[in-house]
Amino acid sequence: MSFACPVSDQRLVLNHVVRVSELAKSNRFAEATPETVDALLEAAAEFAEGELAPLNEIGDRTASRWSDGMVTTPPGFREAYSKFVEGGWMGLSGPVEAGGQGLPNSLSAAMMEDFNAANVAFALCPMLGLGAVEAIEAHGSEELKRQYLPRIVSGEWTATMNLTESQAGSDVGALKSRATPTGDGSWRITGTKIFITYGEHDFTDNIIHLVLARTPGAPDGTKGISLFLVPKILPDGESNDLHCVSIEHKMGIHASPTCVMGYGENGGATGWLVGEELGGMRAMFTMMNHARLNVGLQGVGLAERATQRAVAYALERKQGQRSGLPIRIADHPDVRRMLVRMRALTMAARALAYYAFGQLDRDILGDREAGLRADVLTPLVKAWCTDVGCEVASLGIQVHGGMGFIEETGAAQHLRDARIAPIYEGTNGIQAADFVQRKIGLDGGGAFDALMADIRAESLHEELIALADEVEILVATARNAEPGDRLVASYPLMTMAAVLTAGWLIERLGRAIDAGEADAGNAGRSAAVAYFLSIVVPEALGLGAGAAATTELLYRAPAEELA
Repeated sequence: MSFACPVSDQRLVLNHVVRVSELAKSNRFAEATPETVDALLEAAAEFAEGELAPLNEIGDRTASRWSDGMVTTPPGFREAYSKFVEGGWMGLSGPVEAGGQGLPNSLSAAMMEDFNAANVAFALCPMLGLGAVEAIEAHGSEELKRQYLPRIVSGEWTATMNLTESQAGSDVGALKSRATPTGDGSWRITGTKIFITYGEHDFTDNIIHLVLARTPGAPDGTKGISLFLVPKILPDGESNDLHCVSIEHKMGIHASPTCVMGYGENGGATGWLVGEELGGMRAMFTMMNHARLNVGLQGVGLAERATQRAVAYALERKQGQRSGLPIRIADHPDVRRMLVRMRALTMAARALAYYAFGQLDRDILGDREAGLRADVLTPLVKAWCTDVGCEVASLGIQVHGGMGFIEETGAAQHLRDARIAPIYEGTNGIQAADFVQRKIGLDGGGAFDALMADIRAESLHEELIALADEVEILVATARNAEPGDRLVASYPLMTMAAVLTAGWLIERLGRAIDAGEADAGNAGRSAAVAYFLSIVVPEALGLGAGAAATTELLYRAPAEELA
């Protein structure tokens, strides 16, 4: 099945949700003209469809291979990465002073959606580089910026994020990796990190690792963590004291090497502090929050790919008869239900994700409220959009029937690839905890309340208004609840808030569609908008009972008795 990037849908969201023309009025983003936006969308689609999509199945079946510390990526991946660098894609939103193009993050989001849809295992590599650029630019010394930013921005070198350790998992504060000062401004790093995406590969000569570690005398927990830049190849051309110990064998994203990285087995890997000592979590969260939004885009991209595959199959596959003639399964009511739902969820997730990136762009222009809103939206995008990716990919298998369970159709790969997204970069449960513990109280509660006010000012749909009423009541309750009760309610409340925000944005798209401001295909878009507002939004209202639950309901019995 051929894949086509949803350029028309992307243009619609950029114009009417992100409102990129407003960004282009600034000096910073003056280059984001309609002509530039159209050219970038078309060029990104061409690269994704022509170079990345044909490698998707190859990467899934061949996988990356490890041997004696070296990783070989699947056939064609290294060449595709070279073309990615030649095309300047890595620097699309990168700082101009480091050789980037300085375009809005929301345009980079459209590019990353395409690359995720075409080949998410490939797209994971530049995704981490984008976050590393943010962290180094915000927290690195002038010398680190000078030496490393231009080569990461160009794609000449790639970058990684090293948080997780086997004994720590999501509890970053339990990490044990150590950093010892040498006296010349550098540090010696020792320890082992797991789940390091593209920690080793054959794309580039150098890989820049951002590593969390403890310094001598540092306090326990997250307050004792610092961030270090640790290159595979040192500035003098010598190999650093680090290596890939092994790679994982995974359910999906087989072409993306997930590495166990060892640091300092021969005295210590050389690294340099990024930000202040003991300020590692602040610096790393700059990278992680960017990554979380990009993981949300993985959900969008995989949902788009699964939807296209399912629709193509449903139009081709005939089963049953009507008036003596065979009928396509796309015309069976239950299959049609699934197809419309897939399209509706994908459209809404795209609107929510792009909107969040647009708020980041406005924050860059000095809009503090937009920056706070991006903070509020980050857990919603990461969690709900990845949940959408899994649901849509699962529905895609169902549309295929028994053939969906057969690997040759390709439908199963989308679900296998999508399933990691709710887990990494902070599980979706962690996103829900962040939402209720921090984000609904951000800026004294003003950031979330301002979002609700904007939703109420623009929304006309009765079901959306009802959901807004319920969310406001539940958020007020959560703000005053005991911590345990707040966490029990966190996931359904986060989902309700995400659906509400996505509904507000897709309603905006619906008005643009009805006004004839979109390209061809408006009947399908209108049907998807109507389905989301009429079915998905009321479904979210049904989560209210879960969002009102307390610890007593879940802890009536010991966990051992749940087996």
